[in-house]
Amino acid sequence: MTVRKRFVEMLATDREIEVVGEAADGKSCIELCRQLRPDVITLDMVMPVMSGLDATEYIMAYCPTPILIVSASCNRGDLFKTYAALGAGAVDVLEKPHSEEEADLWAQTFIPRVKLVSHIGAITHLRGRLSRGSRDRPRTTLLAPRPGIEPNDFRLVAIGTSTGGPAAIVEILHNLPSDFPLPILLVIHISEALGGFLAEWLDSQSPLRVSYAKDGELLPEVGHGRVIMAPPDRHLVLCDGHIRLRRTAERHSCRPSVDVLFESLAGEVGKRTVGCLLTGMGKDGAAGLLDIRNTGGVTLAQDEATSVVFGMPQEAIRLGAAERVLGIQEVAPTLVALARRPVRVSASGSIEWRTR
Repeated sequence: MTVRKRFVEMLATDREIEVVGEAADGKSCIELCRQLRPDVITLDMVMPVMSGLDATEYIMAYCPTPILIVSASCNRGDLFKTYAALGAGAVDVLEKPHSEEEADLWAQTFIPRVKLVSHIGAITHLRGRLSRGSRDRPRTTLLAPRPGIEPNDFRLVAIGTSTGGPAAIVEILHNLPSDFPLPILLVIHISEALGGFLAEWLDSQSPLRVSYAKDGELLPEVGHGRVIMAPPDRHLVLCDGHIRLRRTAERHSCRPSVDVLFESLAGEVGKRTVGCLLTGMGKDGAAGLLDIRNTGGVTLAQDEATSVVFGMPQEAIRLGAAERVLGIQEVAPTLVALARRPVRVSASGSIEWRTR
């Protein structure tokens, strides 16, 4: 029995799921998607005729449908393709079971994940849609006054994200200059099995260096901007100017946790922090973003229209943690403005930055 047939049998055990089509290759997958308009697609990356990555890029451009990647490979090349598919708009990724003995237990994760992904609205070829929408966006960003802090005094940027995060991060990194001066601390929720090469892949997409954090390394000085990412299964915190990795308890069932990072920054750097919470399921990061705002830092959250899942940002907005709510295409220009582009201080004390 093929793996595909086994998956069909698993899905058939749930009365709420109807399997409307099966495809043996990427080209057939696209044809069935156009004909049948399914609610969700499960997709392998390694297929004949047309790869899973090519199929994902086409589907998200021309017949956007929520895609759950189901992959067995953990080698560098295939994982890079998985990350690229997530960057092209696939919603989530799930590792295949390693043996028939694991399959029945794995089905208890697979079926709920298929249902979950089916309810997530697909965004048409994320970067293409956003670039079109950006033409009508305002060119200036207004933020409230910061007593005792100048526009160039920010020490770092902290970003947290989950579902839909790889595409959002790539959108930001593509639009930051190579001389962006602030170090960026990044938390993305991803499993240990699937996250091994994510930092390396992001590095290949970015003008800034991207690498996994090393316990004990110094936070780079302003003027030496790079992206330091929490490795899978480790919390990332800042302590006495050093990056620290912790394997303490999960927060919101997450390790690394965005809240853990944001809370450490609120205590360590305070008002010199720019915190940014992006697309993701759940509420991780919302309380930590509020801590940053309460210490005087700048706090940004992604808007609903450009979020794959408006969970984490929505919770931050509900708590009053987000000072500004931005489309993903606005985030990079705003970070550049905050880092080094002051224009004037108004009579009321508000600082205006021109983003470009």
